Formats: sequence, C-alpha cells, structure tokens
Amino acid sequence: MAAARPSADLPRVAEALEMLAPRWSAWVLMTLAAHDEPLRYSAVKASLPWLADGQLHPKLRALGEAGLVERTAHSRLHVTYGLTGRGRELQPVLEALAAWGDTHLEKDLVLNRTTGRHETERIPAAQNAEDTLAVLSHRYATVLLWTLRWRGPSTMAALSTQAVPGLGASTLYGPIRRLIDDGLVTVTPGEGAVLQLSAPGQDLAPLYRALSAWATGRPHTDTHPVWGAPTPAAAVLPVARSGQWAAHQARHKATPAIGVSQSPATAPAPALGWRPADLFSTPTSGPSR
Repeated sequence: MAAARPSADLPRVAEALEMLAPRWSAWVLMTLAAHDEPLRYSAVKASLPWLADGQLHPKLRALGEAGLVERTAHSRLHVTYGLTGRGRELQPVLEALAAWGDTHLEKDLVLNRTTGRHETERIPAAQNAEDTLAVLSHRYATVLLWTLRWRGPSTMAALSTQAVPGLGASTLYGPIRRLIDDGLVTVTPGEGAVLQLSAPGQDLAPLYRALSAWATGRPHTDTHPVWGAPTPAAAVLPVARSGQWAAHQARHKATPAIGVSQSPATAPAPALGWRPADLFSTPTSGPSR
C-alpha cells in the first residue's frame, strides 16, 4: 500500500536538480572533483577545451554563487578554483548520475582500430551525468516519476491530481509523453490507460536517494520513504562502459536516448497504440484508485 503522502524532501530534490541541470555543470564539478587541490583557471580550461572563456567563466561564477565552487585569489594573477565542502559532498550524486546514464542511456557502436571490431563506445562519466540530467530536468519530470514510484500504477487523471493539484491532466500530457519516449514510463493502452515506471525508471532509486540525502543532509545509508533502502555495496555492479571520471572530450549529441532511440515528442500517438484521451480516463477500480 502507498504511503499516506509523498516525502517532504521532493521540493529540495527538484531544486538540487535544477541547480545541477545547466549544461556543463557536471563537467566542471567532476573536473574539479578529480583533483585533490584547487586548479588555476588555465588548468580548468585545459581540461574543458571545448568551452570558450565566455562559457567557462559564467559557469564557474554560477557554481560559486550556488555554494559548490570556491574561487580563491592568491594574487592578482594567481586565482584558483576548487570545490567547497558542499561541492565535495555531491560526489555520491555525481557518481549515481553517471552510473545510471552508463547503464541506461543508449551507446553507439564504434570501430576499435586495434581489433577491427565494433565495440560499445565508452562515454566519459561526466558526459553520462550530463545526459542523465538532461533526461530528468525537464518540467514536471521528477514530480511525475516520484509520484508514480509512490503511488504505483496510475491513470493520468489520478496521477495529475496527486502530482500537481490544481492543474488539469492535459497540462501533463506533454511531460508524460516525453517520459514515455525516454523509456522511464510505460503505458498500458486502451480505455483507462495505466501508467507506471519502467525498469529504468525504477532504477532511478539510488540517484534519487543520493539527491535526497544531499539536499536534506541525511545520511546516505538511510532508507528513503519513497525510493527504499540502499542496495548493499556488494550487490552494486561496477560502471562498465564509462570512460574516465572526467575525460578531455565532450560527447556532442543533441538528445540522449534510453534503451532505444527516442521518438520525437510530436510523434503520432497511434504508434504506441493509445490515444491522448486514453490517458485521461478515470478508473472505476484497480491499484490506481
């Protein structure tokens, strides 16, 4: 049976995602985390050569204003950047972002010039984190995923009533369609269509637990009221395909995909075997009530 109400930390988790979501934030944070000592600007720039000064300077400033990066002026010509204590505490979150992306985001096959065989490409961990953030940071994504995890299978009408009270179900059709296209949510077509988290959606549990622990200051070992208990360390599989923690190469792809290539957001609904109206039916019985 579902809990009486979702956990109170959801707004803080959403705020944390909003803070991390701007492009290149994960790259900058993971680049600084890869070094024990603060870096001079030239060293940060060398690690992120695709970022122009007009992109890197504002990014460092924004992360500083967020309390994650500390700028230290040793002299007029000697300035260093390093993570604050709060920024260092983000490491479990960054690791969870990278691990989920490595497991669930689609990878291309690339030619290994040494063996002559095509192998799954190795994506830098920072890019996996960036791509995961892109999947989770669009409007209403986290509140919908959170509510589906808490409620279990649900119709669109029931989900909208719980996730965003006061807004009509039609407001959530676009965000839900995107979650379906991204492979995080599945839908049972037909009258009274039922939505539920897919396996990749359920696998967001370690990530959301880490975000919640960081946002609220709770121990990472605590059981979360919505996302459950942490998996024992011995049962956690190592990240298999990621490259270095922060490599000197960005993956330039417009949109990450999960499992299979994403369909455009405007793709016709009949391809999935359901109509927009199916999502707004109110059930007469079943687990979504």
